[in-house]
Amino acid sequence: MSLWFNLLSLARIDTPGATVRLAWGSTPSPTRSTNIDLFGEVYDANRRRAQPLAARMRPETLDEVVGQDAFLGAGKMLRRMLQADRLSSLIFYGPPGTGKTALAHVIAQHTQSNFRALNAVAAGVKEVRAILAEARGELETKGRRTILFLDELHRFNKAQQDLLLPDVEEGIVILIGATTQNPFFAINSALLSRSQIFTFQPLSRDDIKVLVRRALADKERGLGQLPVTLRDDALDFLAEMSDGDARRALTALEIGVLSQLDPKAPAKPIDYTLDVAQESIQRKVLDYDPTGDAHYDVASAFIKSMRGSDPDATIYWLARMLESGEDPRFIARRVVICASEDVGNADPQALVVAVAALQSAEFVGMPECQLPLAQAVAYIATAPKSNACTVAIGKARADVQEGRTLQVPTHLRDASYRGAKQFGHGEGYQYSHDFAGGYVEQEYLPEQRVYYEPTDRGFEAVIRKRMEEWEAKSKNSHRDTETPSMHREDKQNE
Repeated sequence: MSLWFNLLSLARIDTPGATVRLAWGSTPSPTRSTNIDLFGEVYDANRRRAQPLAARMRPETLDEVVGQDAFLGAGKMLRRMLQADRLSSLIFYGPPGTGKTALAHVIAQHTQSNFRALNAVAAGVKEVRAILAEARGELETKGRRTILFLDELHRFNKAQQDLLLPDVEEGIVILIGATTQNPFFAINSALLSRSQIFTFQPLSRDDIKVLVRRALADKERGLGQLPVTLRDDALDFLAEMSDGDARRALTALEIGVLSQLDPKAPAKPIDYTLDVAQESIQRKVLDYDPTGDAHYDVASAFIKSMRGSDPDATIYWLARMLESGEDPRFIARRVVICASEDVGNADPQALVVAVAALQSAEFVGMPECQLPLAQAVAYIATAPKSNACTVAIGKARADVQEGRTLQVPTHLRDASYRGAKQFGHGEGYQYSHDFAGGYVEQEYLPEQRVYYEPTDRGFEAVIRKRMEEWEAKSKNSHRDTETPSMHREDKQNE
């Protein structure tokens, strides 16, 4: 027993000033004394063995990075910066599984700068302060800069992000932040102004296939030591259902392979069929945070498709929201708004249908309310469009807010209370139903204003014609009320 304790005590040697490469994601001590672990290789091997396939297959060189050709392609700016090891502060923004952390892993392997990595989910102010202090010491004593990679940067609150600002601004650290949330909402504007933002797009189907085949062929990090046969239709399924997320595709591949592996007969062939792929990814996971970008982007596409008269696109975006768990009442409210804003009086029935769909969503709920919602959005998408009412209320509200307040004409004022006649309220008012056609010309505004100008589309064409008839009657009425003396003056003026 004593010999065993002696061995353990010798396993860790405290060596002042020693330089040791730290494992990915570890947090260094700000002191000069560093522990050398004689069993480090054993520990690292055990950790690597426990890593999932997606983590083991992270690229180690720029040439292994797949996708994101917009800024990582040959001759592109970020690639040139990485190859020259001349980085400034960067923000990597994009959905999960698109290569943000993988690219940071490549940077860690190749940079000559001091590289430190933290995950904002687990790290706190203490860990960040320790790295910033070490970075300052490295720069002052050795002239060596430090790259700080912060995964899930949006998890840091404003105060934690502010802690980074002075050292980023002075160039003590080069910040590389990765986030799945819109950086313009999730990250302080001061940090954004000192960083370049690179937007990662979901990987293409071909990119996913490249990564899956690479994992099957790699004998050191992947599944190359196993006799796996991957069927083409299974590969197509993984590429489709992973939705551009490399991590999901590789995880499904690993699950399907390991579920068929026989420990007693490791050389037994493994057939990765379409059925196995379907069992490995049983349900497609949609990127749809109810408070994030996807929520607002999909809702915007839904509304604009209705406005643009594309029923197929409208129903697709409707299905996307429903499948993602969106509240059907939220959708129904958008439908009601669109019925008035974009259809209006070109088809007044659109609002009736929309309100009926809203009531159905309230009364019926999911999944049945998808039927009246689909009916309503198809009706509105194919209805004639007019925003004349939207424009009219916008102009009128602008006049109310910015122009002189118009007084109510005396003959239109309330005359129902005792004493109203003493003010002359209601005197001269003409009741429309007492006149032919239910129309009479009289002053309703003290100044001439035009707000509602109906289009020639749908039912508004009927409204427009009716308004033109009223205008013609009004002109005739004015001519009929002119006195003979007025006509004589006109003749003399001519």
